[in-house]
Amino acid sequence: MTDTYQLATQAVRAGQVRSQFNEHCEALYLTSSFVFESAAQAAARFGGSDEGNVYSRFTNPTVSMLQDRLAALEGTESCLATSSGMSAILMCAMSLLKAGDHVVCSSSVFGATVQLFGTLLARFGVDTTFVPATDTQAWARALRPGKTRLLFVETPSNPLCEISDLVTLARIAHGAGALLAVDNCFCSPALQRPADFGADLVVHSATKYLDGQGRVLGGAVCGPKSIVREAMLPFLRTAGPSLSPFNAWVILKGLETLALRMQAQSQAALELARWLEAHPAVERVHHPGLASHPQHALAARQQKAAGAVVSFEVKGGRAAAWKLIDATRLISITGNLGDVKSTITHPATTTHARISPEARAAAGITEGLLRVAVGLEALEDLKADLQRGMRA
Repeated sequence: MTDTYQLATQAVRAGQVRSQFNEHCEALYLTSSFVFESAAQAAARFGGSDEGNVYSRFTNPTVSMLQDRLAALEGTESCLATSSGMSAILMCAMSLLKAGDHVVCSSSVFGATVQLFGTLLARFGVDTTFVPATDTQAWARALRPGKTRLLFVETPSNPLCEISDLVTLARIAHGAGALLAVDNCFCSPALQRPADFGADLVVHSATKYLDGQGRVLGGAVCGPKSIVREAMLPFLRTAGPSLSPFNAWVILKGLETLALRMQAQSQAALELARWLEAHPAVERVHHPGLASHPQHALAARQQKAAGAVVSFEVKGGRAAAWKLIDATRLISITGNLGDVKSTITHPATTTHARISPEARAAAGITEGLLRVAVGLEALEDLKADLQRGMRA
């Protein structure tokens, strides 16, 4: 499929390869291995001189269809799918970094990402400097000539929806001979394509909006073939953080409604954010669609819509935040997001609980902060559910 088609069309059609049965829905290939026509073909496949399926740890037709479709949506040459979003980030690190290398990472990333860069990779001699997501001068100051290999940012950030200037960060990275990797989990390619702004790699937790219905785990990295296929595929093949064909098939089905879901959920989230901003029990609301958001104008330039996540701080700290959560009856209390069912969580004690109090403070994650990922329920029902919590 050519790139002349609009994103909504590519989300439904791109990447599909039909078998001899000419099926209309993408086929689900539940097999561990593939049969060769001859010993010579088997040797060529294993050696890499003949392209084709070998073993589902690293080659599978259903997974390949997902990879091709997501690459088309992100506007990149290539894509590799993994078992989860965190395994996608790990694949970036293990494929591109070695002992003695340096990473500059936003301090406003998912808690597990902080743990990966700040703790696990440090054991193998990879040093990470965490900087404010929106302070481009801090990113530039953190560079170490000859050492910095990767800049990693999540925009919008989790959970405060901070927006990073991708054009500037790409210029900083490339000026230092480093790569820029962008976690596009909150927006998906339906709302933002980081490669259009100079990013080298685009990382996804397909568990979130790409699937969209909270059914399976998955991850992916999109980028140029020279990196994705040559540097990352050997890691995937050897280490095996593989996406199952079934999960790939489910995510393919999720992509078919991605554009519709993201627009509807983003619109509802903006309306909810405006309602929360006017509520007397709320101290502050974090949503890029609000004129009060510090990076409102930047978000309008980089994104087609502001996204479906709203974070807000209630008066009264943790006690008030927990009372609000416990009083809800409709919204699901879970740390996941990206579902058609709205979810609520207290980041300081769930998604970011494993990082230090100092790191949480630096990331702006207060005890009164709540994160709501808006789904597809009626907006008035969501307001009523939160209002019940406000009264509590």
